[in-house]
Amino acid sequence: MSALPVNLSFDPHAPVFRVHEGGKLAVHATSRLQDAADLSLLYTPGVAEVSRAIAADPLLADHYTSRRNTIAVVSDGTAVLGLGDVGPLAAMPVMEGKAVLFKHFADVDAVPVCMHTGTVDEIVEAVVRIAPTYGGINLEDISAPRCFEIEARLKARLGIPVFHDDQHGTAIVALAALLNATRVVQKELAGLTVVVSGAGAAGVAVARILLLAGVGDVVVVDSRGILDESRHDLVPHKKALAAVTNRRRRTGAIGDALVGADVLVGVSGGTIAERDLMRMAPHAVIFALANPDPEVHPDVAHRFAEVVATGRSDFPNQINNVLAFPGIFRGALDAGVRQITEEMKLAAARAIAALVPEPTPDVVVPSVFDERVAPAVAAAVRRLAR
Repeated sequence: MSALPVNLSFDPHAPVFRVHEGGKLAVHATSRLQDAADLSLLYTPGVAEVSRAIAADPLLADHYTSRRNTIAVVSDGTAVLGLGDVGPLAAMPVMEGKAVLFKHFADVDAVPVCMHTGTVDEIVEAVVRIAPTYGGINLEDISAPRCFEIEARLKARLGIPVFHDDQHGTAIVALAALLNATRVVQKELAGLTVVVSGAGAAGVAVARILLLAGVGDVVVVDSRGILDESRHDLVPHKKALAAVTNRRRRTGAIGDALVGADVLVGVSGGTIAERDLMRMAPHAVIFALANPDPEVHPDVAHRFAEVVATGRSDFPNQINNVLAFPGIFRGALDAGVRQITEEMKLAAARAIAALVPEPTPDVVVPSVFDERVAPAVAAAVRRLAR
């Protein structure tokens, strides 16, 4: 082991660094190797028979290799947690952590694949070339807007599930929380006005799944104001979103969007002022999901909303992607689906929400440690694969 650099600004003896020493993953063999007979079966000459069979029928790889239960967690480190573009090496601890969550919650074997950033063409081609090893691809912490095209092109080229968790995991859990929050505040989805603060990966996916679920009006706000077709500064993914949102054609800033709004979903960072929050409708809902600093601190949010959620574990109602992605992939791998559909995402959200039969202001989603969650989500995905 090489010596640690001497000019460190951290404490290598701190618990958080000690637990990461040597990484959080290792290879575990599933077959016994004790003697020459075992060796001849697991490797040469016996393994040649299995290789010949797969060469003749590639579908046999799902039965006779680890591919059927293994996914790649792919990142270029350009949008890591709240850290931004820290690169592939600094992304590794996060991707290893993701792999631990896959294994713990859904018994899915996940392998971090961190690569140097490049063009969309380069990343897509790299993932396509390694795809035969895996039964699915989980894209993680890739910056917008590149992430949208990367996911779309991989879905078109690969015959295995491709899922960008920063988009769809967040969207699924946010919808699950909203389904139960509306029961608490006694409002219907079709009558809601939901303001989404942020038009990056999560914001786009949240807006689209809310529309798909039947929310009446979704208004998306970026750093320059409300997304509206009258704006001439919109990049393609924002222009497409403006075409299907903002039904009442509002213009202006976040405060203008929040006039009479029932729900605020923050996925942007920054701070939303109290003067803007006080313009929301009575019995409002605020999901301030930026980490580690929510757009609205829960103590402030409770002055204006009946139901409050964050992305943090130290406040009630944590909107955490771990409620979605392990079960999504468990169900997709079990069913052998080629793609994770929009209907599967909706079904996953409803399955998560159903695990809280009597929601309250402080409990609109189950705990991330609720052992029922991943099996329920996996079952919802499998039902739609039939």
